[in-house]
Amino acid sequence: MNIKPKKSLGQNFLIDRDILNLIVSTCDVANKEILEIGPGTGNLTTYILKNKPKKLYVIEKDDELAILLREKFENEAIIINNDILKIDENKISDQKLTVFGNLPYNVSTEILSKWIINVGKTFWFESLVLMFQKEVADRIIAESNNSKYGRLSILTSWKLNVKKIIDIKPQSFSPRPKIDSSLLLFTPKENFFELKNAKNLEMITRVFFSQRRKMLKKPFNQIFMNAKDVAQKFNINLNLRPQNLEPEIYFKLTKEYEDLRG
Repeated sequence: MNIKPKKSLGQNFLIDRDILNLIVSTCDVANKEILEIGPGTGNLTTYILKNKPKKLYVIEKDDELAILLREKFENEAIIINNDILKIDENKISDQKLTVFGNLPYNVSTEILSKWIINVGKTFWFESLVLMFQKEVADRIIAESNNSKYGRLSILTSWKLNVKKIIDIKPQSFSPRPKIDSSLLLFTPKENFFELKNAKNLEMITRVFFSQRRKMLKKPFNQIFMNAKDVAQKFNINLNLRPQNLEPEIYFKLTKEYEDLRG
């Protein structure tokens, strides 16, 4: 079965054996329940199975690829032919999963955001080993006072610890993408800042970072009736810019917004 990668699904298949090996060695696989997202033709799947997982779930949106994967890994993996954005991950297994994913670049941030927002007090995953476009990975791991720091960095650091494993060149894929990629490892934070609704953090950071070069005065006035009091309470200089505030401040401002709205 000859499968051509589909541009519409952002398909770039990973073919570099050293990188495939490295990805699987990032986490313990033996006797664990594993979830793989976007396996393509199953190159990484093969490496995961070599490491003897207890169970392997594979989610593939592409119908043709799902048929190929069922033929290839008939009794070794549970193939779920569906869109990851439409799946309730909590229903996949009652065990915590270790997740591997060469995410389609056109929806990678949407997938990560969905997972962070939907997690309650208990996480359905033990760790995430995910590949992103390098430029997106840089935004995820950026810290305050950095031009790449923004909504994605703040949302990620709310519930997850993140570590860059390696940058990956285009020649490790077929077809070759035009950009570099990065492999990131995410693990859940034991304690994270409690908010009533994650959507409020999304809204607050959107207001602040939609005008990232403007001083804080403007977004503060947009969000809070008593902007000066709130700024004083958290000792914030309104002449600074959004990228100068630590993630923790954004969590506190979101909670303040929730409390004021009752």
